Amino acid sequence: MKSLIGIALLSTFCLHMAFAQKQKSTPLFDGKTFQGWEGDTQHTWRIENGMIMGGSLENTVPHNDFLCTQKTYANFILRLKIKLTGDQGFINSGIQFRSKRLQNPAYEMTGYQADFGKDYWASLYDESRRNKTLAKPDDREVLTWIKFNDWNDYEIRAVGRRIQLFINGKMSVDYEEPDTSIPQSGLIGIQIHGGGKALVAVKDIYLQELP
Repeated sequence: MKSLIGIALLSTFCLHMAFAQKQKSTPLFDGKTFQGWEGDTQHTWRIENGMIMGGSLENTVPHNDFLCTQKTYANFILRLKIKLTGDQGFINSGIQFRSKRLQNPAYEMTGYQADFGKDYWASLYDESRRNKTLAKPDDREVLTWIKFNDWNDYEIRAVGRRIQLFINGKMSVDYEEPDTSIPQSGLIGIQIHGGGKALVAVKDIYLQELP
């Protein structure tokens, strides 16, 4: 009986902590409008049933495209749900952070990316800057964590020069930035990668800013 009471108390505590953590977070997407975001909302990005959606399963995405916040962020915990579908061409997406828009081409972004796609699941990529994967999980193990063609919980923790990525509760990356010239603040963005018939959907986007 005591063990059952202990389990019940622990479950109640965990639920309370999860609720308290969410209370500290701010929704970045209201589920209805692009308020606080900017990007190609005429052709690439749209809102359907409380989700941000980008790309197409009918036509090949011509080039990388990003929907990004209008506000910059430095230290934070970002939580969201992401689903990637498609089976023709390069099927890839990701979440930019501590990033900025490029002028040429204007649709591109540069900065850290929490990657999401075949061969890049839950890895940390440096988009349009060093152009390489900075850290990644074990290739075989991460495949057991991913829910293919379904919703996945993605979490990004960026504190100081340390970056941690979690997919469905599993830590995939724990990275410390050695280059002191790399900016540690910037925009957050959602990517759809060019070169495939792919569709990304994102919802329940919450951000907790940290000192």
